[in-house]
Amino acid sequence: MNESKYIDAAALLGKTVTGISQIGGDRIEITTDDGKRYVMFHSQDCCESVDVHDIEGELQSLVGSPLVVAREESDEIWPDDVEKNEYCESFTWSRYFFETATAKVRIRWLGESNGYYSESVQIDEV
Repeated sequence: MNESKYIDAAALLGKTVTGISQIGGDRIEITTDDGKRYVMFHSQDCCESVDVHDIEGELQSLVGSPLVVAREESDEIWPDDVEKNEYCESFTWSRYFFETATAKVRIRWLGESNGYYSESVQIDEV
């Protein structure tokens, strides 16, 4: 049985992406040239939802060059460009920034809950 381990986005810095794909609305899989595979996702519990809200840039543009930027940010400030759900009790925006010498991608996730559950995204090495 393979065990996964949580990593920070910065652990991908310097790695060359050989494959990246969005699986449904709640999972992104990344493979690198060192043979490792990473999965961005939210471990779903009872009363929350965490999904990819949007992707700026093309995921495939990251393939073939080392990542020179790999970072994440999260906050509880609703962005001006998104209509707010009036029934949302608690939310977290998580943004992941990946760049190579020639490509930039931002992946924006929205987590919503009743306030008692996690709304965070994680990256696991699997």
